[in-house]
Amino acid sequence: MEFRHRNYRAEEEAHALPRSRAVTHPLSSQSSPLHKVDVVDDEKIDFYDPLRGASADAIDVEDLQNDASTTGLFSADAIQVQAKEWTSFKRLLMQRFSSSKMVSVATTSDVIVKSGKAFQKSSSMHLQELDDPQKFAEEGVKVITWQEYVSRLHELKDEISRAWRAEDRVTSLKLSIKVARLLMDTSVLQFYPTLFVLATDVMDMLGDMVWERIKRKAEFAEDGTPICSLSESFEASDICFDAKETCNNWFCKIGSIRELLPRIYLELAMLPCCRFLHDQPINNLNRLVMMTRGVADPLASSYCRLYMVHCAQKLPTCDRGYLISCISDIKILLMRMISEKEATHGNSSANKRLLVSLMEPTIEYIMKCIFKDAYQRQVGDILVKLGLGRNESELFGKFPFVSIILHHLLKELPTEVVSSNATEILHLIESCNDYSFDQCLNYRLLGFRLGERGSQMDMINAIIDKVIQVVAQFNCLDEYLKVVDAYVDIVLQNQMDNYLDAILEGVSKRACNKEIDESELGSLQSIFSKLLAHFNNLEDIFALNHFVEILDVMYGSSRNIINMHILNIATRNGYIHDPATIRLLLEISQSLHDGIDLFNMKDNDSQQTARLISRFVQMVDYGIEMEHHLTFLVECRGAFSNIEELKETLVHSCNCLAIKAMKEAKKHISFVKSCIAFSEVTIPSISACHKQLNLYLETAEVALVCGLVSHSDGLIDSALGCLQTLDLMDGFQILIDVDGILSLIRKLCSLLVMVPGNPEQGATFIPKSILSLVSSQSWITPKMRARISCAIISLSATLSQNKLPYHVDNIEILGNDLLFFGDSTYLQDLVSLSDFVLKELCNVIQQEPSQAARGSMALEACNCIASSFKVSPELSPICSKLMETAQLCLSSNNKYLQSTMKLLGERLPSFPAAPSIIIR
Repeated sequence: MEFRHRNYRAEEEAHALPRSRAVTHPLSSQSSPLHKVDVVDDEKIDFYDPLRGASADAIDVEDLQNDASTTGLFSADAIQVQAKEWTSFKRLLMQRFSSSKMVSVATTSDVIVKSGKAFQKSSSMHLQELDDPQKFAEEGVKVITWQEYVSRLHELKDEISRAWRAEDRVTSLKLSIKVARLLMDTSVLQFYPTLFVLATDVMDMLGDMVWERIKRKAEFAEDGTPICSLSESFEASDICFDAKETCNNWFCKIGSIRELLPRIYLELAMLPCCRFLHDQPINNLNRLVMMTRGVADPLASSYCRLYMVHCAQKLPTCDRGYLISCISDIKILLMRMISEKEATHGNSSANKRLLVSLMEPTIEYIMKCIFKDAYQRQVGDILVKLGLGRNESELFGKFPFVSIILHHLLKELPTEVVSSNATEILHLIESCNDYSFDQCLNYRLLGFRLGERGSQMDMINAIIDKVIQVVAQFNCLDEYLKVVDAYVDIVLQNQMDNYLDAILEGVSKRACNKEIDESELGSLQSIFSKLLAHFNNLEDIFALNHFVEILDVMYGSSRNIINMHILNIATRNGYIHDPATIRLLLEISQSLHDGIDLFNMKDNDSQQTARLISRFVQMVDYGIEMEHHLTFLVECRGAFSNIEELKETLVHSCNCLAIKAMKEAKKHISFVKSCIAFSEVTIPSISACHKQLNLYLETAEVALVCGLVSHSDGLIDSALGCLQTLDLMDGFQILIDVDGILSLIRKLCSLLVMVPGNPEQGATFIPKSILSLVSSQSWITPKMRARISCAIISLSATLSQNKLPYHVDNIEILGNDLLFFGDSTYLQDLVSLSDFVLKELCNVIQQEPSQAARGSMALEACNCIASSFKVSPELSPICSKLMETAQLCLSSNNKYLQSTMKLLGERLPSFPAAPSIIIR
């Protein structure tokens, strides 16, 4: 058996595809069938780019916008959308004011308190009784839990529905009236929104049932004969007398209710039914607006107006007059509350603030409805009617206003109105300083609204200057941050560096001498995120006055988020060279590392943090100061010892540093040794053996390139040691990619082509060690054994050549072709090794359970033999056996099989020709 002589350069040239220089660019106009030439910035481009060509099917966005402006929702769709919005609003309302307090109920509310049910006072109830003994001394006051109250209201709703289905409409109405009366009780303030939601559900249900009953009477006679089919836009004249009589009867029953508030609620629930009697139900709505002014309690009055707005939206057409009246009436109530002198007892001020917060959702909802779908020309008229100006040319005049209403007004105003009247709105905010709403939140909202659209520079300067003066008077850090956060984007976009310095100085003055709470951290995070998003250069960010010292006072998740933003910026713009920046980023990375959950490294945040730190270490470059770079890597190894990914990055970076040093000059050989030593010490700390194997081979390659043969031998031995300790299986589960391990073993074989053989141990010592390892490890599959065997044969054939295909790029290292030139023992060892492998190869292939894989492995072995050896009679039986295996396992049409048969016929003349082989 003799190895085939190879001329690698000649083979490469023979198998290279023919190449010829192209006369024209493939995208040039001469080769393009379209023959189009684009002109961009007065420069001709001589080829057509399909991404720049205008499409004939392109859709004009402006046309779409015009079409959208002329279309609208049908009334049924609009009602459905409004119903979904109302349901969502109620859910948020209950979540916002949920509580578990006790609810006091008068015995007159027999609809809630059933006879015979016992109530026992808890300790919390006794404390409430001590706080307000007069209330609990009143006769007939009972106390139940919040959950019991809610449960009873659900039961009442079911009772009303059952009574209606049983055609007991009187009982349904009586129970509904009792539910409506519950809304008169505002003694437990925080429970009132929940009571409102549950009670109005009952009102809506009753209103829908009455509507359906009257509509059915209008469309069908008593015997079921159809009379007509009412359209969505029906008129009162379309309704028969019987249906009108029934509708009028319902309104008469409701009008007989003594109490004002229940009467208003039930009439509002029936408001859509007015269409059966009148073509202008808006008149009834205006009357109800006036009636609501008779409700003295501010909380009950505001929620009654909220329900009025909900019910009015079910009408087909309705102007905004009643909405403006509702907000104006609520404003009068609030102004009266604000102007009242505080009582001397208890927590009157706290109760007032709670009352305003409970009324806020009603203001918010009504204000949204006022400006919903409002045209630009309507906004001025609305503002005048709200009392904000004398006429549309003098909006936002010097009129008294309430802070909380101003806030929600400012939230809903069109952007154009806000930007064109920003100065006047600022003066209005300044004059509205009452306890109904924090004034700083109005300043904040104005900033966000101004940021929605660019404004004139002189106006922006005036606004920012005034706001900076106002916030300079704030001693509270939280208020200061909330306001300036809204104006940072405007300052950055308009390059107002002097104002940016003033803002950061103000933050530093208030933040660096106190402990920051969570809300303040959130505002700081928002401000810093905007700064980081604006600047592209990290050095410019760090050069900002007070930036670093403010960053130092942050902590927790907000600090981690900002640190991650900084690392993102640092690693996206190329290598980092400045030592001061590197030092600061290292401290930031250490802060991030301290926040990693070491017990849950699979957490997404922890993984992202580890990747960012690894990326930062990878992007550091000290230039010619390579000793500093190595010192940095050593420091990182100690600082981030818990990040597996970083350890790999450290080894990769150190190996790159060694190659860089080697290219600089030979005087760095001692430094290169230090780099190799760093990698040798770092690799064992990595827990995954297959990653160790890869890094050992990489470092061995680096050591070989740098001329450190003894280091490369030791690293290869360590790699073999990894293979010995490697276990791919955990029970019946494969933990590591088998193909990846096979690829690394093949890489080791390719590396051995360059590694000088040890004269004492022999040139085949390492390949024999690999074979021994393959035979001893249970996790090595037959497929892996076969392919490793082929790699050993190819390695032996390559080492037998007079000239190796590649060498180490170092003239001091002799390849085996020179080291063992003319040594017959060297060739005999290679032949002996190959002969041993070939004898085992067929048996290994037969052990493969997969038929298709077994056939492919046999063909791969045949190709390896034909490429490695000269014609020899002793090879024919082996190849025949392998080809027989391939034919049994693969289809006769398999192209790999056919090409292998052809190759064997060319290389081994003694091998039977392809046609004479029986294909089964």
